[in-house]
This record gives sequence, C-alpha cells and structure tokens, in this order.
Amino acid sequence: MSRTVAVARDASAPAGAAGDGPPAENAASGADGAPAHGSGPARAPRAGAWAELLRLPALFTVPGDALAGAAAAGVRPGPRTLLAIGSSLCLYEAGMALNDWADRAEDAVERPHRPLPSGRIRPAAALTAACGLTGAGLALAAWAGRPALAVAAPLAATVWAYDLALKHTPAGPAAMAAARGLDLLLGAAATSGGTRAALPSAALLGSHTLAVTAVSRRETDGGSVLAPLAALTTTAALTRLVTLRRTRLPAGRRAAAAPGLPGPDPAGRPPRATDALTTALAAAYAATAARPYVHAALNPSPQLTQRAVGGGIRATVPLQAALAARSGATATSLLVAALAPAGRLFARRAGMRKVSIT
Repeated sequence: MSRTVAVARDASAPAGAAGDGPPAENAASGADGAPAHGSGPARAPRAGAWAELLRLPALFTVPGDALAGAAAAGVRPGPRTLLAIGSSLCLYEAGMALNDWADRAEDAVERPHRPLPSGRIRPAAALTAACGLTGAGLALAAWAGRPALAVAAPLAATVWAYDLALKHTPAGPAAMAAARGLDLLLGAAATSGGTRAALPSAALLGSHTLAVTAVSRRETDGGSVLAPLAALTTTAALTRLVTLRRTRLPAGRRAAAAPGLPGPDPAGRPPRATDALTTALAAAYAATAARPYVHAALNPSPQLTQRAVGGGIRATVPLQAALAARSGATATSLLVAALAPAGRLFARRAGMRKVSIT
C-alpha cells in the first residue's frame, strides 16, 4: 500500500531484479548462471539490492529536516546538528528496511521484483538492519544531548508504529506527517536545546508530508481524484504561508532588537533580500509539486498517481530550503537547496532513475 518514501529502481536491473530471476542462493551467479569468481561480481548485485532496499537517492531529502530545524531555532548549524542529521539518516533507513520487512507478503504478490520477495535479501537481514539502524540513530541523538534524544525516541517509535501497525489505517498519513515534523524538531533540539521556535516550521513540513502520503495510498491502483486535489490545495496554502514574513525574536538570533520586530538575517542581509530568496524557493516548491498533482487529478491512473507522489517527495527539499530562508538562514537554505540536484546526480550515476512510491 502507501509509503511516502522514494523507491529507486535500477532501470538497467537484470531479469532477476524483476521478480523472475534466481533465488537468493543464486544471487552471486554470473549472467550465464555460472558461479561468479572473485568478490566483485558477487558484491555488486548484493550492494545494488541493499541500495534498492534502503532507497539511497531518497536520503537527500533527509538532511534538510535538521537544517531547517536549526534555522527555525535561530542557531547556526554546528557539530550537534551533524549528529542530528546522522540520527535522522539512520532512523530513516531503519524505516525503509522495516517497511519492506513488514510488507514482504504483500510485495510478493504486487511487487515481486523487490529485494525481499525476489530473494536478493533475506527478511531476517532486513529486520536486523532495521534494529541496528534504529539503535545507531538513538545513540547519535544521545550523543547530541538529552533534548535531541527526547525527540529522537518518539521519532523512532513513530517510524516503527507506522511500518508495523498504522500504515494501512486512517492514521497512517498522520503518523508519517508526525515523523517528518519530529525530524525537523530533532535538528532544533540538537542545535539549540529547545523545540518551541521550530514548531511552526515542523507543522508546515508535516502538512506537506500528510498530503503526499494521502496521495500515495492509491498509487498502486489509482482512481482517486480527491487526494491529488487536496494535495494541490495544500501546496498552494503552504506556498502562501511560507512566503509570509516571519518575525524573529532577539533570543533566537541573539540580536539587539525589540521583540516582535523582523530583523536582518545572521549574514547582515536586509529582510527584503531574504524575502526574495524565500519567495523563489517557495515557487520552486510549488512548481515541483503542483504540476504532477494536476495531472493526477485530471487522470488518476496508477502511473500518474505515482508521478504525483514522486513530485511531492522531490518538492520536500525546496520546501525545507524555503523554511530555512524564511527563518533568515540564507546560507543554510542554499545548502539545503543544493541537495536536490545532488540527489538527481547520484540517482543517475547509480542507475536508479525510475522512482516509484509505494
């Protein structure tokens, strides 16, 4: 069923990756069925299977959460922010592995090409990876401090609850939205020790995720016009809200300004320049998400619905960048925006160009 994470498949994958190939014990065989000699041929398919299971290109949508959270908290990113990013990446990947482990029976019928039903990765290995990555994510959050761990723990619980119990229930989209919002708050807690200032940004990012998840619940069979229309409306509302000038209190930036008055960003740029950058990034967000939503609303076929979800996932990065710019963190917003082309370049070089969100 639904899953708001990018699933990248190798467009040039061998027949075995499509569900009609050899079982796991033959995964190290060469193209002619003979055992592969040396470690290279055996390692390449196995590495590709794990890259597919973990959705590596989708990782480029994760660091922006913590960076936007740090920006919303009014603090420059630092070593603790990097720990928060590491924690987020681990918990995100734990969710990917656990997701396929929980869906292995369903995938055997609907998506037999995936690593678990095709036998390229054993279910026990995927579950072990999910447990190990969850532990690593919590450990990194603890290293960043108690406030970060206090956010990472419910984030990990939300990820596991979504994959194991909530995904196919009406609470599924809300759980996924909560996970994204908590991920942004993790960056704020790790960097500044608090989350209150980042709550509005977390709510905006969570609303976007809620809309994308609602669309993704029908991506295998299509037929839903209401979900993409609702997502399109949400995108328009978020674009408007993000571009509204945010007042920044002096406690956030340690600036000597009166409370409630907008001030310059940390680099000394006037609010007008920051507003222009925020508007440009918000426009990029709207352009990335809106067009595929419109197509899916006009023709809610599975293919166009999948493209709509893919567009929503890709739009996460410019939204994160716009949220950072809205908070006055110009350099951070540009860094986050650069993750989008970096992710596309990685996907092309890795041969993982086809995106399916399921």
